Amino acid sequence: GIRVNMDTRLDNRILDLRTPVNQAIFRIQSETLQLFREFLLSRNFVELHSPKLIGGASEGGASCFTLKYFNRDACLAQSPQLYKQMAMCADFERVFEIGPVFRAENSNTHRHLCEFTGLDLEMTFKEHYSEVLDLLDDLFKFIFKGLSERCKKEIDLFHQQHPAEPFTWIEETPRLSFEEGVQMLREAGCPNIPEDLSEFDLSTEQEKMLGRLVKEKYHTDFYMLLQYPLKVRPFYTMPDPHNKMYSNSYDFFMRNEEITSGAQRVHDADLLTQRCLECGVPPSSIQTYIDSFRLGTAPHGGAGIGLERVVMLFLGAKNIRQVSLFPRDPKRLTP
Repeated sequence: GIRVNMDTRLDNRILDLRTPVNQAIFRIQSETLQLFREFLLSRNFVELHSPKLIGGASEGGASCFTLKYFNRDACLAQSPQLYKQMAMCADFERVFEIGPVFRAENSNTHRHLCEFTGLDLEMTFKEHYSEVLDLLDDLFKFIFKGLSERCKKEIDLFHQQHPAEPFTWIEETPRLSFEEGVQMLREAGCPNIPEDLSEFDLSTEQEKMLGRLVKEKYHTDFYMLLQYPLKVRPFYTMPDPHNKMYSNSYDFFMRNEEITSGAQRVHDADLLTQRCLECGVPPSSIQTYIDSFRLGTAPHGGAGIGLERVVMLFLGAKNIRQVSLFPRDPKRLTP
């Protein structure tokens, strides 16, 4: 077969999309959304839509695209984070959103886009944030199983042209604490891990290595890492009540790459203000959000999932641009 480079294909995307393998990719993507919705609606979630034009940055630290909003400055939302939490304050107990996410990060990698589709959810829990983990775990397994059954033809077609190991998961998804993950890396002789973990986060290379170790030990491409150091997570993350160095946060991984990030959120206005100050976020810039917790809010947590990443990693595609209809990266704004 003829190999056409990615830029040439994207410059001529309409023609490129006519190929059977690309038709298959977007059927798989469509089914992924269907499964996400189906599962959450069956668990009593309500689908909401939050604004994408906002008055200030919505993520701790993620860079935002600014634009003129009549005579003021506005941003494109980097996450529905603050709004889905305000929905919690408004007594929606379980919410999800499917919508565009904008990130002004100059990352020219195989897995970053400046605009992608976010699958977000937020939910209250009764006793412990592991209830959120249980739900996310079931959600992902429902999607993996559903795609394998409903899109078998499309997956096979993709793999004929782009061979990859089939994606594997197991019934009991491994849940490793950050400390356990670091311990596995240390035992395998991984370099660049400090003694003091309080400000340490895994590099992409270390995540890849840990994924390989997990696969060897548990025979799965899908696992979760819990209790990250508080200092490497956003301001709205709940500190671990038993050890203030850590937080009630988690990342999920598919094929050694991060697929979703989430946490239990701070649901107390005063603690939230304090966390803002510690993280260098001026509380005045998000006062409405902080004040929404003064009326009493149930403990809650959630996660943000990148649609394109799920499809890319499920299939074992090499580049996220393959699974984005008209990709937007730092170098591409057309077609």
